[in-house]
Amino acid sequence: MPGMVQGGEAMGMTVVEKILARASGREAVRVGDVVEPAVDLAMSHENAALVVNRFLEVFEGTGVAPRIWDPARIAIVFDHRVPAESPKTATNQRKVREFVAANGIGRFHDIRGDVGGICHQVLPENGYVRPGAVVVGTDSHTTSHGALDAFAFGIGATEMASVWALGVALNVEVPATIEVSVRGRFPDHVGPKDLILHLIGALGAEGANFRVLEFHGETIRSMSTSGRLVLCNMSVEAGATSGLVPGDEETVRYLRAEARVQEPLHLVVPDDDAAYERTIEVDVATLVPQIACPHTVDNVRPIAAVEGVRVHQVVIGSCTNGRLDDIEAAARAVRGRKVAQGTRLLVFPASARIYQQAVERGFVADLMRAGAVVMNSGCGPCLGVHEGALGDGEVALSTTNRNFKGRMGNPRSEVYLCSPDVAAASALTGAITDPRKGT
Repeated sequence: MPGMVQGGEAMGMTVVEKILARASGREAVRVGDVVEPAVDLAMSHENAALVVNRFLEVFEGTGVAPRIWDPARIAIVFDHRVPAESPKTATNQRKVREFVAANGIGRFHDIRGDVGGICHQVLPENGYVRPGAVVVGTDSHTTSHGALDAFAFGIGATEMASVWALGVALNVEVPATIEVSVRGRFPDHVGPKDLILHLIGALGAEGANFRVLEFHGETIRSMSTSGRLVLCNMSVEAGATSGLVPGDEETVRYLRAEARVQEPLHLVVPDDDAAYERTIEVDVATLVPQIACPHTVDNVRPIAAVEGVRVHQVVIGSCTNGRLDDIEAAARAVRGRKVAQGTRLLVFPASARIYQQAVERGFVADLMRAGAVVMNSGCGPCLGVHEGALGDGEVALSTTNRNFKGRMGNPRSEVYLCSPDVAAASALTGAITDPRKGT
């Protein structure tokens, strides 16, 4: 696609600019343009019940029967409150099931042990997200899907209702892009979670507001899709509209081998002369395990600053770190050992497929023998409305993505965020522990 022209000279485009230009039917766009891109995938979870209400309101008084623009482009995944924790949730889920059936929505993942899971894992592993796509979701961590070379961002229920009706996202301002150039080899027990926590700590919670974080460099090229999902998932914690990894061989490998996509793939990469707002360089070889301390995600410190803090509950899972490699790391760390007395270790595989694989490979048995409780696939305690709430004065160490006051259901508790390696090592000692030192 040709670059845009300014002052008589062609200017290159970033990945998000290319995606939005294509989706808006334009030859080119630039930062600040307001466009209405066609949506390739619209995702909701249990909050689809609210979207349904808003959607029906759109048609009230028009004399037009409610009609979804394209049922094949909508995905609904029950994950936040599974199984239902209250009659209200159960009733809302029933209403969504009825709406799904009435409108022929095929990409529906109910509470099941074969196809269920967290929306931000279910979508990639089922091949719903493709390079170059515009993906919207009624969840702030929709940013995750930028790991597959898509522009993915969160929207509200009212906005989603308009997407269901029209098939376009209204009034989208083309965001500026920050290039994140990553080099070096991760030290032992340091990985993508430590990288993104470090970046959030450096940028601050609003440092990337209304920007896209576009990840580049030798380290990213050698990183698995699982790791890339971690980076894009938590980009929103620095205020970013989305995180994004340009398509490459790993993108193709994942979509072909794991998501079983057979259709042609059209990777999107930035032009050589793409205009970035700025570039941030990170050498991961210098990183140590990072910890986000209460009560903000950008309150990031090296593990030495908080080592020894007593923890009552350790959580491994979520859309950030509930994939098979995360569970394998935890199982390897606790194999043949025991979780400390007085500490609870809860493990939430990110999807039914991952849970099944973890069972087949013996990881679940290793974890349970050590004293962990392996829960059903879902968001669990992450959002504080379901399993794993904290008691007054308790401290949690978690691989999830937020630690705001009350995030795990109790404003009189504290939540620290970390990697699976740190979480597993700390579960064995009952205190925040540096996995590099052995336990």
